[in-house]
Amino acid sequence: MKILVCISKSPDTTAKIAFTDGNSKFDENGVQYIVNPYDEWYALVRALELVEANGGTVTTITVGTAADDPTIRKALAIGANDAVRIDGQALDASYVAKQISEYAKDKNFDIIFTGKETINYNGAQVGGMIAENLNQPFISLATKLDINGETATLERDVQGGVEVVEVNTPFVISAAKGMAEQRIPNMRGIMAARTKPLNVVPAVDLENLTTVVSYSLPEAKEGCKYIDPENMDELVDLLHNQSKVI
Repeated sequence: MKILVCISKSPDTTAKIAFTDGNSKFDENGVQYIVNPYDEWYALVRALELVEANGGTVTTITVGTAADDPTIRKALAIGANDAVRIDGQALDASYVAKQISEYAKDKNFDIIFTGKETINYNGAQVGGMIAENLNQPFISLATKLDINGETATLERDVQGGVEVVEVNTPFVISAAKGMAEQRIPNMRGIMAARTKPLNVVPAVDLENLTTVVSYSLPEAKEGCKYIDPENMDELVDLLHNQSKVI
């Protein structure tokens, strides 16, 4: 079994978010990056479990610059066999998906994994775009995956229940919570990651289809208001006139 796992970096959830150049660029100064959790905890770990049970290899792929290499090494420490970095700036979902598709189109991967979304952009677009580019089936937001030969059985949460689908390889999947359990890299994995292959390939020349106009931070959270339990009129007034729907 030959599996490709798409890996991206995201700011640590404790990082202070700020913007520069008229709020058109993310300010990376002082920001600590991590492997996007959906890519790491669910997509990568489930790919490793499948290979451990059935044999094969797991390759990670990232569209980015040399600044992404520490993030890629973290994925290698968790257990991936090798990694590919497409040497280019990740401009938008379409650009990333096209770069990965161009690399994967003649590599005969049985499964291409993505996390369901990145925690910094929450776009959930790359997996579907890769599937479209490669003319392969796409199963989104999958929470369970089992393989029997060339047939995969998957589960995904739908409104009011669980949907079970079957698909033959090759296919593309976006992994959601429930697909696997997080793995912590051990010292042996960390040491081995230093010598595992990280292959850098040039990016394909593509047109950038989107441009960021501006970013903005969400409104600051307001403090809690405490109401006397006997003062129902004030509570009703606040709920009607000052409460915000989230």
